[in-house]
Amino acid sequence: MPVPAPNLYPPFNIVRLSHVEYRVIDLAASRAFYVDTLGLQVTDEDHETIYLRAMEERGHHCIALVKAEAPSVGVLGFKLFDEEDLDRAAAFFEGKGLPVEWVAQPFMGRTLRTRDPWGIPLEFYVKMDRLAPIHQKYRLYNGVKPLRIDHFNMFASDVDASVGFYNEIGFRVTEYTEDSETGRLWAAWMHRKGGVHDVAFTNGLGPRLHHTAFWVPTPLNIIDLLDLMSTTGYLPNIERGPGRHGISNAFFLYVRDPDGHRIEIYCSDYQTVDPDLEPIRWDLKDPQRQTLWGAPAPKSWFEEGSAFEGVEPVASDLKAQPIIAP
Repeated sequence: MPVPAPNLYPPFNIVRLSHVEYRVIDLAASRAFYVDTLGLQVTDEDHETIYLRAMEERGHHCIALVKAEAPSVGVLGFKLFDEEDLDRAAAFFEGKGLPVEWVAQPFMGRTLRTRDPWGIPLEFYVKMDRLAPIHQKYRLYNGVKPLRIDHFNMFASDVDASVGFYNEIGFRVTEYTEDSETGRLWAAWMHRKGGVHDVAFTNGLGPRLHHTAFWVPTPLNIIDLLDLMSTTGYLPNIERGPGRHGISNAFFLYVRDPDGHRIEIYCSDYQTVDPDLEPIRWDLKDPQRQTLWGAPAPKSWFEEGSAFEGVEPVASDLKAQPIIAP
């Protein structure tokens, strides 16, 4: 199935991805990981929820850690351009027969809660509380020195269908992996903000969240994080990397939080703002598509992900298999 032509005039205007809500069992353990180890900044907390932002972010939060009995993902959040776009988004999802609910969210203005056709919980808003800039408060920089949230990657049971839907709401494909035997998409990377992706879809049992990624200043920050994690009890939480992706050209590291949620540490991808930028095709059997250099991805990276709350994932019928580590 061919990659769809970019939809330059979508029904509403998404600016970028914004935030994720992780359900976690032990707030103290999660705080130690995200704040003391990764270096995210606490913007508000109580005995039920911790809100975090990265160093360049002016919005109140990019992660909400919510105490729960079992790990899951509560919602993926996206910022829209203006209030009219919020109303147009509600009309679009309602027209698709998808749930539409206006919810009150702490530190946010009018907020639309819905789901995509496969059940992924989505949240759209325009206004979030703005905080004072901290990007030049260098004494606050700790851990991997995270600058901003960069993207979500989801397992999808039908990548072609997922790309078609998200293309309809304005996400543009930058790179994709195709199974040459069937002509179907095995994975695709799609953006709004002008990087390689805000969202990506990978073939597998889905929908599930594969990872959330954070942009960091340099590859050396990733090396510093590896030194820190290996000497503070987090060595088993290092899952994959460091290395460089063929797709996106990014320098990467994948780590797991105390509940198993996967976080990618990411830098060095490229600009994609031109509306007529042609997507780059990769063959599924090309070993450099996922790892330009570095060790191959472990089996866990292809199979394990975080459940979305209230969603029962289904298996993909595309059985093509990429190269994995022994």
